[in-house]
Parts: sequence; structure tokens; C-alpha cells
Amino acid sequence: MKITSWNVNGIRAVWKKNFTDWVRKSDPDILCLQETKIQEDQLTEEMITLYPYQSYFSFAEKKGYSGVAVYTKSKPLSVFYGFPFDKKEPEGRVLGLEYQDFTLWNIYFPNGKMSEDRLAYKLDFYDRLIYFFENILQKNPNHILVGDLNTAHYPIDLAHPKQNEKVSGFLPQERVKLDQLLQVGFTDMFRELYPEKVAYSWFSNFANARERNIGWRIDYHYVSATLKSQVKDSSIQGQVVGSDHCPIELII
Repeated sequence: MKITSWNVNGIRAVWKKNFTDWVRKSDPDILCLQETKIQEDQLTEEMITLYPYQSYFSFAEKKGYSGVAVYTKSKPLSVFYGFPFDKKEPEGRVLGLEYQDFTLWNIYFPNGKMSEDRLAYKLDFYDRLIYFFENILQKNPNHILVGDLNTAHYPIDLAHPKQNEKVSGFLPQERVKLDQLLQVGFTDMFRELYPEKVAYSWFSNFANARERNIGWRIDYHYVSATLKSQVKDSSIQGQVVGSDHCPIELII
């Protein structure tokens, strides 16, 4: 099974950049999108009925902002919009799909660069997520978390760690939240399989950052301990363009 995740930085924008051709060629079983920036009444029929997938969307209250979507070949048993026991999520950042063998979470984490208030919101989002998984993994251990976490975990995960130590996305208080997610029971599969590999999933649109390979790895596949042995590969599809992020793939 191939589970692909991609922050598309606007689903309408990427749709105009051969998105459907890429989907058909890549052929993921589950495709998770973040930062869709669309409202329900703006979805086209093609976006909703992209063959052979069923589609699910979570929308932000604010127009043109945030949002996530999942395209899946297999119908889930149930779908969660936000965390099941925590509905404090007005920005359309969470979609959960329960399948027979695991529950998939497609999550677009907040960005803390805009202001101190947004950084506080981001850290609170992490705390609620960690609390949720601390509880749920004890009852149902099979979970996969994918998406744009908006934080580089280790110095190897960004091109200029020293210069960004005081920048949101690589702050100590953000990175420790990723430590806590691992302590809860998740594994960052890309770093597990490739502990010394340098690869980035996001590039600034300025100063030819992508061409110069000046980027950050902030998009992840996290897999719970019970599923870890089933993972065959995790990769960053750096050759795919159309967004400031690259798609990431998990083969399980």
C-alpha cells in the first residue's frame, strides 16, 4: 500500500499544474493533501470525484486558508473531522480515517512564524495532539500520522540549522514536541530508515532555494510501534514540482 502526503499550497493552484496526471502516474492508494485553501462550495465535480478515489475534505472557517483532504481507494469505516474528543479545531487541520487495520491521520500543523500568538497556538496544537495520542494508542495501537508538521526535528533536517535556531520551525520548544510524539509511541519512518540521509520536503520560493537545495524537512510519516515492522520504504519525491513542498511516500 502506498500512502502519499503533499502540502499542495492551494488545491486549485496545483490542479492547474498537471496534478491529475501526477496522481494517475504515481497511483497512491491513499493521498493526503494539506493547505488546500478551499471552501466546500468552491470544489469542482472533478475534485470531488477524482477516479478511482473517494474524497474527504476538512475546511477552515476562514476562506482561502488551511484545510486538508484525503483521496482513498478503499472506503474507510469512519471519518473524523478534528480529534474525536477534542473539537477545538476551527482551521480544518485534521482528518482521521479509520480502516480495518489502522487509523490514518492527515494533519496540517500550524505555522508559528507570523507572531507570538500563532506560535502559542502551534504549541497548544501539539500539546492537544500529544494528549490525544497518549490516550488513544493505549486502546487502539495502530495509527499512521502524516502531514506537514511545520517543524524540522534535527539539524540534519534543514540546510542552515545554526542560522535558524531562533526561527519558528526549529525552535527548541517546537522540536521537543516532536520528541514527545516519538515518546508516545510513533516512529519517524524516513529518519528511521535513512538516519544520515539529507533530503528536504519544503523550499522557500525566494533566492532559488530549491535549485540550490536549501530546504527543510517538515513533512513526515509517523507510524505507531505496532505497524513499524510492516513499512517497506519512506521517501521524499523531490522531483515533483507544483508546490513549495514535495510529496512524501510511505510504502507499507
